[in-house]
Amino acid sequence: MADTNTHYIYGLHAVKAVLEREPEMVSRVWLENSRRDDKAKKILQLSHDANVKPERVKREVLDKLVGENANHQGVVALSKDTPAGNEKTLKKLIEDLTVPAFLLILDGVQDPHNLGACLRTADAAGVHAVIAPKDKATGLTSVVRKVACGAAETVPFIQVTNLARTMRDLQQSGVWMIGTSLDTEQDIYQADLTGPLALVLGAEGKGLRRLTAENCDSLIKLPMLGTVQSLNVSVTAGVCLYEAVRQRRD
Repeated sequence: MADTNTHYIYGLHAVKAVLEREPEMVSRVWLENSRRDDKAKKILQLSHDANVKPERVKREVLDKLVGENANHQGVVALSKDTPAGNEKTLKKLIEDLTVPAFLLILDGVQDPHNLGACLRTADAAGVHAVIAPKDKATGLTSVVRKVACGAAETVPFIQVTNLARTMRDLQQSGVWMIGTSLDTEQDIYQADLTGPLALVLGAEGKGLRRLTAENCDSLIKLPMLGTVQSLNVSVTAGVCLYEAVRQRRD
């Protein structure tokens, strides 16, 4: 039922978030027959508030809409696409900020679960935008929105054609680029993460591309005290963002 201009959003938190924040984008809501709990009642109320008549259906119908392996929790919505921002969107966002910029740059993250988790953490940490390249990286898929638990609708997601050029443009605007890498001596707790900042994280298993690393003002690493050599990118994002939050609150 979804076409090129719409997508399915599924899961209680994701559907609730879009109904609360962008109700005009939602055209249909399906709710599993057996769900009669308070969370389901909230979805029903939000649907009515958005002038959308929710449809009670069997679980098999929801499985067919989003796939049997999707953890839809008994609720699916059809929403118009919220397009990712671009270089112009980012430029205006930076110009309009009245506080030091706080950005997360993801260099080629391809796993939608990781992007969703990064968006969720970015929202919690107060990040102003998440930036990623258009090529060889995941975009705002249904899986991303589900894992993000509503953060895909609150944190600006910017896709750019040339990541290195975007980083240089941000540097010209006074934003300091700090990337993560195993090939550096400075750990995160030695770095100054205050002021206009973009944390730059690499893809799963590969880390930062050479050109991306070269465009960073400095590189940091997380201290690895056990036998594991690296962490999942979404875990790294959480550690780095919240160390920045701690420093920026002092």
